[in-house]
This record gives sequence, C-alpha cells and structure tokens, in this order.
Amino acid sequence: MLAEQKRRFSKLSWTFELLLATTFNQLSRGSRKIALDQIDSSNAFVAFEGVQKSYDGEQLVVKDLNLFIKKGEFLTMLGPSGSGKTTCLMMLAGFETATFGEIRLGGRPINNIPPHKRGIGMVFQNYALFPHMTVGENLSFPLEVRGLEQAERETKVRNALDMVQMRDFIGRRPAQLSGGQQQRVALARSLVFEPELVLMDEPLGALDKQLREHMQYEIKHIHEQLGVTVVYVTHDQSEALTMSDRVAVFDDGRIQQLATPADLYERPENAFVAQFIGENNKFTTEVIEIKNDKVLAKTATGSILSAKKVNCGEVGSTSTLSIRPERVSVGVQGENTTKAKVLELIYLGDHIRCRMSVEEDNEFIVKVPNSLNHTHLEVGEETTVSWSSEDCRALDSGD
Repeated sequence: MLAEQKRRFSKLSWTFELLLATTFNQLSRGSRKIALDQIDSSNAFVAFEGVQKSYDGEQLVVKDLNLFIKKGEFLTMLGPSGSGKTTCLMMLAGFETATFGEIRLGGRPINNIPPHKRGIGMVFQNYALFPHMTVGENLSFPLEVRGLEQAERETKVRNALDMVQMRDFIGRRPAQLSGGQQQRVALARSLVFEPELVLMDEPLGALDKQLREHMQYEIKHIHEQLGVTVVYVTHDQSEALTMSDRVAVFDDGRIQQLATPADLYERPENAFVAQFIGENNKFTTEVIEIKNDKVLAKTATGSILSAKKVNCGEVGSTSTLSIRPERVSVGVQGENTTKAKVLELIYLGDHIRCRMSVEEDNEFIVKVPNSLNHTHLEVGEETTVSWSSEDCRALDSGD
C-alpha cells in the first residue's frame, strides 16, 4: 500500500512539474512576442549598428545594417543568393570582420573577439561533424575545450542527445548515420555547452522535403523549450515562416522588411517582399487618383483598379498592385472585377491552383478551395475574377 501511494505521489508530482513548465513556457513566449515591438539598441541581446561589409574595398555586400534582436528570439535572415544574409551571420559568428560599424552581444562589443571566445553555438549545412569521432565524442569535444570534468561532460552529452532523440546512437560515427540523424547530432552539439546564442546557416538545405519539414518543427520546439536565442539563415521562405518570431528579408545588402511572418505575408511593404514571400499576383499600373489611404490605378488595358495605398508615388507615377491568389474570388462581382480566362488547372488536394489570363497577364494565379460547393472550372472557360481593395496593395514600381 505504501509503495502504491509513493508511486501515485511521484506521478502526481511529475504531472504538476510538467504543467508548471508548460505554463511558464507559454507565458514566456507570450511576453516575448509582445516585447518584440519594443526592441532597440538599449535592450537588444544581439545588436548590429551601422554595420557595413566590403570584400574588395569598393563594393558593399552589407549596407548600413541596423538590426536588434531580443534575448530568446528566433530571428531568420531570409533572402536570395548574394543578398548579404550569410555574410551578416558570419560577422556575428566572428568568421568575417565588419568593415564598419559595431556588433554587440549581451551589450558587449564583439568585433575584436575571436570566434571561439564568443560562446556561440553554430550549426552548418554540411553538419561539420568530426568523422573519426563517435557521436558522444563529437558532443563532448566542445565541453573538453571548456575544461569540464568527465562526469559533467557525460551528463550534458546525454541530456543533449535526449533532446534530439539520439542517445541510442551515442557510440556510432557520422558515416553510420543518415543525413537527418547527422543534422540532429550537429544541433545537439551546438546546444551541449548551453550557449545563449545559436547560429544556423541553412542547416536543412541538404535534407529531403519530408525530413526538412519535420526538422523545422523539431528545431522550433527545441527553441521554445530552451528559450535560447536563434539567428537562422535560409533562402527557403517556408522555413522562415514556420519557425520564426520575426523575419528580416534581405536584398542587395539591405533589410527590405523586418516583421513577423504574418505581417510579411499579409502586409508586404514593397514589391520585392510581396513577390519574394509566397505566391503573388501583380499588375504594373499608373496612379491616377489618391484619396486618403485608397489609390485608383490604370492598367495597361485601361482598366481602373482600386487598392490600399502602402508604398506608391504620386499621381502619374508607376505602381505595382499586389494581390495574393487566395484573396481572389472567381465568378463573383466585387470591388475590383475584371475578365479572366482559365489556362491551366492543377489539383493540389486542399485547393485547385488555377492559372488564368487576366489584364494581359497569363500567369495570374487563383487558389480555389477544394470545398463541397467550390466553383468548378474548365480549361478555356471565360469568367470573371474579383477582389477587395483592402486585399490589394499599391506598392513601389519594383525597379
């Protein structure tokens, strides 16, 4: 009877601890999201102030970067190849030096501190595991360098491997592991010495689609559990939208927009971001009237469309109108209604991707939900499409 009572009490205590930890994590995440709007140089854990980088002394690959990252935040640097995102990560890691400006970590300037003294965890695309060492030895190495005793090293190694469900592979060498298993080990090694900052340089780029998506959620959950600050670099927008608290979209060495995933997708501030994040329909138009936050613009065919004024010039200037495919209705009269012809239908399970000819644009995309009463279309069919001006954003010309 006494043993049974102890067992029940132990189970109840464990359940209470789990509930308490879960509640604390949820509260922490909530407060972190609220505080993201108030980050500046005074309270940032990672700060880039006026940072520039040139390799040849003439052309800047990073131009006047000002970026402030909160402690515990998951920030992704997203952009096409050559946009400057990886260079920024390498400067933060210490593998590249800033040509101008200051980088601070925890309020301390780190421009002149070598990489191994910055206390930063790093995960690379090619894993960078020592091939002659076992999994356990790979994880133990950064702890040995820091002078930890063997018993403490073994405990930390086991805990880190448990975190990524890899303890059973502690005696294997990297060549005996799959790509996904190697990436889990690389992630565990970056966390084993309990750094306050972890940098990830396209860590999932070498994995297949299904495994990549699984690892996205795994990394996100580990971040939420530990509360460690993560700076992540990728050119894959789905990774950025899935895992991040905020995303910095890079192009031509500058941040084009820094915002939450929802804001980036729903409220792009310029034509580049609108086109780079998700699928997007666009019209090149001439602004003919501006009234408060609404714009009337004329297309190449002479149609007049209404849009929300976001980042366009004065009357007479060129503006790119941006509308997401899922915000377009088919066969329904609306605020903006124009003729359309169905060119292609692709069945994608939860929706039908419909490519149409609209306003002389043969790449206009509409996503028709695969619901019980959805609109049934045929290739070659002529119909109309419509959308609200609130969903259509008048942006810069994109030049």
